[in-house]
Amino acid sequence: MKSTDSIRVELQDGLAILTLAQPARGNPIDGGFGRDFKQVASDLLNCVELRAVLLRADGANFSFGGDLKLFYPARDRLAPLVRDWTAELHMGLQRFWRLPVPVVTAVQGFAMGGGVALLAGCDVVLAGTSARFGSAFSQLGFSCDSGSTVTLTCRMGVSRARRFVLLAERLSSDDAQRAGLVDQVVADDRLQDEALALARQFAAGPTVAFGETKRLFMRVGAAQLEAQLEDEALTLARVSATLDAQEGIAAQVERRKPMFQGR
Repeated sequence: MKSTDSIRVELQDGLAILTLAQPARGNPIDGGFGRDFKQVASDLLNCVELRAVLLRADGANFSFGGDLKLFYPARDRLAPLVRDWTAELHMGLQRFWRLPVPVVTAVQGFAMGGGVALLAGCDVVLAGTSARFGSAFSQLGFSCDSGSTVTLTCRMGVSRARRFVLLAERLSSDDAQRAGLVDQVVADDRLQDEALALARQFAAGPTVAFGETKRLFMRVGAAQLEAQLEDEALTLARVSATLDAQEGIAAQVERRKPMFQGR
């Protein structure tokens, strides 16, 4: 397995450690990340010695989600970009979430938008005490993507997940745990050590049993994963072409309140 520009990959005794490696940019979910993530997920599927995965991030924050600085100059032609970027990202997500081994995630700082969808699809999520979780899609005049409707619903339930997205909520680590988004909250200075210890525990466990258990739960909780991801991608492409979406991006970058027109 090889590292990429946005993801550092290490393999230690059957444990793959994936580190989001663009901290200066807030570990964004963009076109480059989508391509990298698809490649890394494919490599993991082909890794015969794989027994567990730890997903973590460099820097103060797990991921800010989409990079608005990239969206801003292209805001009047986002639809084709969205279709292109999500084609890579969503395929990578499908392969990653379906890995036949346990996936542990460590979250520090902010996890936003697509970053939240990514971690919500993992098996066990540990968060530092000061971590914060948010969904800003509606503030931008966007619909959600990255499997948000599947992974958030599986963890939080339909009504709670819908409210989280529609109201663009920001949750503390404790609130996220109560909502089901986070499994365990630990002290910030213990987060990485405890996540690594849990991932190593999984890597030393009954790998086939873990994989079959994951497969059975996937059939119950996300039977329509592929169809839902495609619907999300095409819906976001349509929504991103609206005047409201263009205004939402401009307002965020220009640091002003958006003036939505409903079209």
